Amino acid sequence: MNNVLVTCPPMLGQIDSLRDYAKSKGIELHAQNVVQTLSEEELIEKVPLYEGWIIGDDPASRKVFEAAKKGKLKAALKWGIGVDNVNFDACRDLNIPFTNTPNMFGGEVADVAVGYLMGLARDLFSIDRDIRAKLSWPKPAGISVSGKSVGVVGFGDIGYQLAKRLIGFDVNIVAYDPGVEGSRALESVVRKTWGDGLDTLDFLIFTCSLNKHNYHMLDTDSISKLKRGCYVINVARGPLIDEEALLAALRSGHIAAAALDVFEREPLPESSELRSFPKCIFGSHNGSNTVEAVKRASIEAINKLADFLNEKN
Repeated sequence: MNNVLVTCPPMLGQIDSLRDYAKSKGIELHAQNVVQTLSEEELIEKVPLYEGWIIGDDPASRKVFEAAKKGKLKAALKWGIGVDNVNFDACRDLNIPFTNTPNMFGGEVADVAVGYLMGLARDLFSIDRDIRAKLSWPKPAGISVSGKSVGVVGFGDIGYQLAKRLIGFDVNIVAYDPGVEGSRALESVVRKTWGDGLDTLDFLIFTCSLNKHNYHMLDTDSISKLKRGCYVINVARGPLIDEEALLAALRSGHIAAAALDVFEREPLPESSELRSFPKCIFGSHNGSNTVEAVKRASIEAINKLADFLNEKN
């Protein structure tokens, strides 16, 4: 039986229901108490004790993999889509088989993006907070969604699923993604190069993966090109947005409000100025976390890791 460390919070939430299936694949799952991620130092201490590792958003650095390779680690897997926290070069150099579970959560994350869009447009979350905390009965005038222009940054699985949903809202959709060609059979989607048409958007939604080319792609310069009063939504990765630039735009009103499921630092620091903007909506990097999606991705993770470990035995 191969012992596998699990540090991915969504999978940890269902781990007891997965143990029997994992055992049928020759895997004993070991849960680690994690809020969002373990530190590099904690990983260096723990990962070498296991034959396999199912990674969340932890800093899977070269130092961690080098320590793990000196221990028992034979293979690793990133639970979910994004792999920006994993040092692929280290895995290759150390001959550690590695993969992820792509195309598992497109619909679920797209649903959250739509929820954020509606929440911003109609002030739904700030109304809820005022009724609860202030015992008030607010009636702010929102904006109608129909006829608005929505930019979708990333036209992979999540972006495509989001565009399909947005079509029903009678909006104009602009997709930005240099790695995907065409409208993917969605005739109402217009393709543009990043930066082009930002001044026409009422909403800008990030659904893309993070890489060295798009770090802080929403910065002071690109924000200045946005229509004043635009709303920004991020269900992808925090560092796609320069938070200092976003804060300046929120202060000035150039960006009306933001809905962020992800941040540059997670969990969001208590001292973050973002907390002072009541119309903004915040999540806990939880867009993919539904019962069905987590089970689907976790079974896929167990299967792939079992294949690696069986090859090593």
